[in-house]
Amino acid sequence: MSDVGNQSCLATAEDFTSFLLCVFHSLEQWAGLGKAEDYLSVMEYLLWVFTPLAVVFILPFLIVILLYLSILFVHVFKRKNQLKDAYCNNLWDGARKTLATLWDGHGAIWHGYEIHGMEKIPEVGAALIVYYHGAIPIDYYYFLASVLLQKGRTCHSVADHLVFKIPGIKPLLEVFSVIHGPQEECVRALRGGHLLGISPGGVREALFSDETYPLIWGHRRGFAQVAIDAQVPIIPMFTRNLREGFRSLGRLKFFRWLYERFRLPFAPIYGGFPVKFRTYLGDPIPYDPNVNAVELAAKVQQAVQSLVDRHQEIPGNVLRALLERFPSKHKEE
Repeated sequence: MSDVGNQSCLATAEDFTSFLLCVFHSLEQWAGLGKAEDYLSVMEYLLWVFTPLAVVFILPFLIVILLYLSILFVHVFKRKNQLKDAYCNNLWDGARKTLATLWDGHGAIWHGYEIHGMEKIPEVGAALIVYYHGAIPIDYYYFLASVLLQKGRTCHSVADHLVFKIPGIKPLLEVFSVIHGPQEECVRALRGGHLLGISPGGVREALFSDETYPLIWGHRRGFAQVAIDAQVPIIPMFTRNLREGFRSLGRLKFFRWLYERFRLPFAPIYGGFPVKFRTYLGDPIPYDPNVNAVELAAKVQQAVQSLVDRHQEIPGNVLRALLERFPSKHKEE
């Protein structure tokens, strides 16, 4: 019937314009393009639905890109300083401060990052900083940058052995004094008068904690023994809305099994939302020779939990955390 209709259209065309319209109509029906609009409408709808999902999974990779840009900068800076004897006295100081400025700017712009209690970080002398570990510990990066810029101190850090296996990251770890974390090395850093940051929850807390902010420390007490051996105070730390910035799918059984069975932290991370970040430093827990590692670990865990209870609304909410970027929406604590 369509062929007959097309032939009739062509036969009755009164002018050249009508003839062309009939030809295009015939080609459209012959090629099946009449359904193309329906297909395009479906594709447009799917694009509208899945674009936000794609964005929240892509944003965490931007942090990885920023890390690798930092590594690239370290390499460039290293080459530059190899050519200038004037920098030999302190090869990495300029690199640290430049990177700290970049990360501090990122925190201020994207998360309105603030620190409450910076005065509790000593101007000189050692201290162990114990913090809650987010899906991505980006708050800790901002904290390191702030300590360097405001206090002029480089805070040493303990990282999981998996971090040291990331291709190309070694120069960056060396610049910011990141260590694998044998107790002897941690004690050595503290006895040298340095600040040292550690998260007892580590990868497990990063993957399996959620918007209710449970501390997943298990029976870890090595950090407490380090503080006792070095005879230094412990400063608890927690960042409000950290889980609203980035979240992990590690609570799904498959990813939990994958980690427990093969120690593979492959749970997808999504987010990158520009929520308000506020880091709170608790009162230092002084060294007490009469307290053992088990008691001290419990005391520190209680101190971090107290910061969570005091400063974090449970469960966390992304929309509420976004609204906190506006001063009228959040009452200062």
